[in-house]
Amino acid sequence: MSQPVSEAEAQAEFRQGLFFGLSAYVMWGFFPAYYKLTDSVPADIVVSHRIVWSILFVGLFLYLRRRWQEVREALGQPAILVRLMASAAFIGVNWLVFVWAIEQERVLDVSLGYFINPLVSILVGLVVLHERLTMGQGFAVAIAALAVLIQAILAGGVPWVSLILAFSFAGYGYVRKVTPVKATPGMFVETLLLFPLAAAYLLYSLGAGADALVLGDIPVLLALIGTGIVTALPLTLFSAAARRLPLFMLGLMQYLAPSLHFLMAIYVWNEPLDQTKLLAFAMIWTALAVFTLDSWKRYRRAR
Repeated sequence: MSQPVSEAEAQAEFRQGLFFGLSAYVMWGFFPAYYKLTDSVPADIVVSHRIVWSILFVGLFLYLRRRWQEVREALGQPAILVRLMASAAFIGVNWLVFVWAIEQERVLDVSLGYFINPLVSILVGLVVLHERLTMGQGFAVAIAALAVLIQAILAGGVPWVSLILAFSFAGYGYVRKVTPVKATPGMFVETLLLFPLAAAYLLYSLGAGADALVLGDIPVLLALIGTGIVTALPLTLFSAAARRLPLFMLGLMQYLAPSLHFLMAIYVWNEPLDQTKLLAFAMIWTALAVFTLDSWKRYRRAR
């Protein structure tokens, strides 16, 4: 029988969760800066390296934590494997578009995509899970849809980078939500499923004479190896935070990463922020404010 947790222990757990959660989202927020280190390498090769090295570092973490049994259980259940194949496809597309956008100096589009993501997740819940929208959620989604429509009309095209990032990550989140496997073992199995494609592509690139492994550029090669660490570490911190914090707190923290993307795009890489794009961001921020206020009210009522 478990011992009751004292108030002091609960507060310590909360502070730890806050630290872990903020650390994870700050790391994710600085991902564009990290992938600027590898922008001399094509995005498809960078993502292939990320998959290969993630196997090593995520696998090492699971080994040290003695959690291989969870991996074996997932691999032994066909229904879970099918779902993890789907989530692997979603996250593979997300990683590829993310890295490509950074290399093409479109970090503002990345930021917009991850700001839109919580609202797209509401749509996924509505369509797939048949959840009912609250008035606040419906208003927020309508504002976001109008923002995308206005940008498509005024800017002469749909913001496809932002939408692919938002929908692929929302799809990933949905599949993982309905898959009974924990975060880190699940990610290991996902990357294991992607590994044959990634390894084969790297070997093909090397055999075709492409500078796939960048052997002549040690700093870039080290940065490619480090993609495994920067993939595994924030995920581990996030998993620790999720066990200690209410979901509402994690929901608020998720805006930290795209906010850092936005600030770096404007003030570090000097990406142009025209009036149309600024209007789209302003409308999305308004939608998120409505969504957050609605979530806060529901959280208070639930407590």
